[in-house]
Amino acid sequence: MHLDKAKKRIAKHVKKGFHGYPLVSLEYFGKENFGKEHFGKTPDSASQLVISYTEEEGADPQKQTFVSADD
Repeated sequence: MHLDKAKKRIAKHVKKGFHGYPLVSLEYFGKENFGKEHFGKTPDSASQLVISYTEEEGADPQKQTFVSADD
């Protein structure tokens, strides 16, 4: 599967909104010019990705973090 096709499928699911559990979320983090951490809206400038998986309502999310030295 091509990357563009995968992005389109994910975007389509995001547009539909929340439909229950299990729930998967992606958080992008990066560095600003002064080295301070900030929350990013896109993966274009992210140096850290956190994937959270929640099985059911009220359950603690399982988190996996990926870090890269480059953008």
